[in-house]
Amino acid sequence: MSDMMETQAGDAGAFRAFDLARVPTPCFVVDEVAVERNLRILRDVSDRSGAHVLAALKAFSMYALAPLVGRYLSGTCASGIYEARLGREEYGGEVATFCAGYKAQDMDEILSLSDHVIFNSPSQKDRFFAQARAAGVQIGLRINPEHSEGEIPKYDPCAPCSRLGTPVSQLTPAMVDGLDGLHMHTLCEQGFEPLARTWAAVEPHLAPYLPGLKWLNFGGGHHITRADYDREALIAFIRDIRARHDVEIYLEPGEAVALDAGILVGEVLDLPMNGMPLAITDISATCHMPDVIEAPYRPALLDEPDQGETYRLGGPSCLAGDVIGDYTWSSPLQIGQRFAFLDQAHYSMVKTNTFNGVPLPAIALWNSETDALTLVRDFGYDDFKGRL
Repeated sequence: MSDMMETQAGDAGAFRAFDLARVPTPCFVVDEVAVERNLRILRDVSDRSGAHVLAALKAFSMYALAPLVGRYLSGTCASGIYEARLGREEYGGEVATFCAGYKAQDMDEILSLSDHVIFNSPSQKDRFFAQARAAGVQIGLRINPEHSEGEIPKYDPCAPCSRLGTPVSQLTPAMVDGLDGLHMHTLCEQGFEPLARTWAAVEPHLAPYLPGLKWLNFGGGHHITRADYDREALIAFIRDIRARHDVEIYLEPGEAVALDAGILVGEVLDLPMNGMPLAITDISATCHMPDVIEAPYRPALLDEPDQGETYRLGGPSCLAGDVIGDYTWSSPLQIGQRFAFLDQAHYSMVKTNTFNGVPLPAIALWNSETDALTLVRDFGYDDFKGRL
């Protein structure tokens, strides 16, 4: 997760040709050509390894592209009842649902929507086991491999006292009895090597239970579509596990589906001065890119030069910490000037909020090959009021 602390490189690619004045601001613009490029890579991994690849809706759930995703992937994974419903209604294919804690009143609907239901603890598994089995849904349990590959504790499910997953050292035959599969999700924006090390650490603990399982789910956090990801090693790894243990393998990439596939377009509103040049924009870190504050990280600016005039960019909200970062332009900024942050299709779009009544960004779909542009959604006052 160390790369979250730095400027994400992003890929300006086709977006250099996009006229930022074509959309209202703020606005997410997603290039369907780039998404399909990622999906082709994921499908190739699936075809050659035999793995089931599911799109993680928690990272990217722009369902205008659901038909495209459905053509390439095996289905979706959901983090609760609403995502499970979205996956079933819009995407098709398999739906695997995991939640750290299920509500009893939701279980009938979750079971009707899901092919796999994965429990976070043995107690939740025991509580809902009979109900899930009667519904014909496959049952899984999330484990904590107790092998940490994360550098930032709040993004590391294997950090001390983590609430996510059953520590693998605590597994007993009674806990595993009746399960169809085991699930683990311990990576974040990482390559193949951390997965290989995690499996090497956890496989000896799981060996007694693997003969009785149908599948293993390695969760998400795999940056499979990144140029330097070792996809050949991943394919060989999956083939080996499937052959040796006679289990199906599931992967749940989220970010990899929309990596370098979208921008967030904004506009300069004011240019005050306080110790350095400042720029107030209609993009808010706290409302539109909360990971800038939570991670934290510095999103890459489209075509930022190495030298020039540097401004501290911040949003329109009253939060003093609504600061995106310091950015450089080759010439002085002007009020009304457009700009764009790279690689904003994943996570930013699903985390937006209306704190301070700040408007939500519009959503546009662009085709970088045909230059066709569709405004998928433009939000207004009713979207703000309806949440309250």
